[in-house]
Amino acid sequence: MDGASPTAHTLLSDIFGFDAFRPMQQEIVDAVSAGEDVLAILPTGGGKSLCYQLPALLRPGLTVVISPLIALMRDQVRALREVGVEAGALTSANTEEETDAVYSGLSEGRLKILYMAPERLASGGTERLLAQSGVTLLAVDEAHCVSQWGHDFRPDYLRIGALRRALDVPLAAFTATADSETRDEIVTRLFGGQAPKTFLGGFDRPNIRLAFAAKLKPREQILSFASARKEQSGIVYCGTRAKTETLAKALSDTGLSACAYHAGMEPDARRDVERRFQSEDGLIVVATVAFGMGIDKPDIRWVAHADLPKSIEAYYQEIGRAGRDGAPAETLTLYGADDIRFRRMQIDESLAPAERRMADHGRLNALLGLAEALKCRRQTLLEYFEEAREPCGNCDLCAQPPDTFDATEAVMKALSAMLRTGESFGVGHLTDILVGTCTEKVKARGHDRLPTFGVGQDTDRRHWSAIFRQMMGHDLVRPDAERHGALRMTHAALPILKGDASITFRRDTLASAPRRNAPRALVSEEDAPLLSALKAKRRELAEAQRAPAYVIFPDRTLIEMAETRPDTLDEMAKINGVGAKKLERYGSTFLAVITGDTPVQEHPARRKLAGRASGDVYDRLLAAQARLARGEDGTGKPMSCSAALLAKIAALGPNATDQIDRLLGDRLADRFGPTFAQILSEA
Repeated sequence: MDGASPTAHTLLSDIFGFDAFRPMQQEIVDAVSAGEDVLAILPTGGGKSLCYQLPALLRPGLTVVISPLIALMRDQVRALREVGVEAGALTSANTEEETDAVYSGLSEGRLKILYMAPERLASGGTERLLAQSGVTLLAVDEAHCVSQWGHDFRPDYLRIGALRRALDVPLAAFTATADSETRDEIVTRLFGGQAPKTFLGGFDRPNIRLAFAAKLKPREQILSFASARKEQSGIVYCGTRAKTETLAKALSDTGLSACAYHAGMEPDARRDVERRFQSEDGLIVVATVAFGMGIDKPDIRWVAHADLPKSIEAYYQEIGRAGRDGAPAETLTLYGADDIRFRRMQIDESLAPAERRMADHGRLNALLGLAEALKCRRQTLLEYFEEAREPCGNCDLCAQPPDTFDATEAVMKALSAMLRTGESFGVGHLTDILVGTCTEKVKARGHDRLPTFGVGQDTDRRHWSAIFRQMMGHDLVRPDAERHGALRMTHAALPILKGDASITFRRDTLASAPRRNAPRALVSEEDAPLLSALKAKRRELAEAQRAPAYVIFPDRTLIEMAETRPDTLDEMAKINGVGAKKLERYGSTFLAVITGDTPVQEHPARRKLAGRASGDVYDRLLAAQARLARGEDGTGKPMSCSAALLAKIAALGPNATDQIDRLLGDRLADRFGPTFAQILSEA
């Protein structure tokens, strides 16, 4: 970053190794760099981090990033240092040496980016420290945490607004999911009610395949899905801590590499899981929702939910942890009547005000609508975020449209059984009545004498279970928390009960075994062996450095290497994700894997020009120098320029030929000046 002031594009290429911005990134980078207050809502994997990291390098002074989880901060700091950016973090997990290094960087003015957790803002000395450190920009990651409407409220985020006012600097806030209520609260809490420049990116993640399945044999369904994706990193989310442990053991028993993660574990054990997940290829973490938000791992290939998430926002956030590198990723969400009952009662039994509980039911309804959808899942998901699109061709419903049936009569029978029994019973007892099973409980209450007794005997119990599940999914019935989960009818069911409306349900193929879905291939069969070899080399380097594998190169970069097979450093430099520092550090190593040969070691001055136009100019200058080493007639005294001098001349460009003689000096200019000027003018 010496010499002329860098631009966003030169930094994007030279530091981060990307040749183009993702959608909306450049507009956000320009606004943040110009000192505007910004709120950016971008999908997970949409490149939010770059939207404050690049402006931090373009602006003078220090950028402070408020981020919610220590693991995320430490990984981002490590990744920034890997590409040559001075960055640090002040966290409770710092060693004394790490904290001293951060303070030194601040006092010497070297540090460009400082990460800290919102809890740090409670310390009285933090504001004073930042005021003395030349802060010129405040960035807030996961900004939805400031909102009580959001799905991960963090009270310490409420201190950020006061810090911004005290420092009097622009603020850029970023999040992946924020509905209108959450956005309004972010503006109020962080920006003092003054509307920032807002960027609302699309919510579509087209590389992620969406799939839902009704629970049949849930453990077998998860084991089958994971086994088909052996050697791929994945997350399985569970509703309870105990389930994470039993499912992790079941996966391990089948020969997969799996471990549990939940908030009840010792901190050291949790950190060990986080470290392993970052560095090992193919590890499966079976976790509660405590895992993932702080994991900056772009090559998670799949996410499965063994239990229904709590809302559509939570679902979107959790599946968004897969495929952040843009390569193919997959999801599977299992759900059943018990999940729906549990989530409804969780909302009803909460201490939140009635308005909030109603909104939470609405969010759950949106997720259940997605689970029971009859058309393209991506269309259904994006409609919730007010985006329209065509069928995606990359979800389970596009691949295999569901078998449906007119469920109106079945729903009327079920509602009748509920009402005639005083809305006091759950699915099991109601099913006994409908299929005509005369249990002790049925007889004792005289329910065998009801007009509805046996009216549903043409449908078996498992299909009645599916019908009740879909009735709950369509919010026609809800469990009553005050009556031990007994089902009660909602207003939405009245038109069906009266015969004024009809309804269509999916016909669950309950008799079929869970399908062993084949994972999507990352590369062609021809390129797969090379990709495996590149991953093995990456793992070797990561283990030696005790660093996450993606910090060396993410999957997407290795995939491009395997597909394009560069055979020179110049070609390697054109691969997305290979910046100048990484080319210098790892280029030759990975080139050797691709070509099978140890590449010729070029002079460091030439390596720095790899992938640039000036690299080709350098090669032509070097060839001309060899030809003129003894003069035009080959009889003169041998003369040559240093590699560093040739690199300086190569970097001049065609409009600076008048500077060649000054750089060469009289003696060298007489021998090489005219030829070098000719080469530069043709560049």
